[in-house]
Amino acid sequence: MAIQISTAIAIYFVIWWIALFLTLPFGVRSQHEDGVGAPGTDPGAPILTRMGRKLIWTTIISAIFYGAGLAAYHAGYLSIERLSKLMGMPF
Repeated sequence: MAIQISTAIAIYFVIWWIALFLTLPFGVRSQHEDGVGAPGTDPGAPILTRMGRKLIWTTIISAIFYGAGLAAYHAGYLSIERLSKLMGMPF
């Protein structure tokens, strides 16, 4: 069974979004940790988030996971029939 392009894009987008939330906390330093900050701001506010790097890493991580899932799907390890049997649900 072939995956439609819209389904493939939707699955990749969900994986990408989850990977984004996984990469967001890495490398962030707060104003409190560095001892600098503007008056009236929250001490926990980040100084430098480096979102460009995080978006690149998110894309790389999600492409790896999507590729592994697609390979498992095409190899027959991942199918709705197999998952429903594992979960004990009739298909």
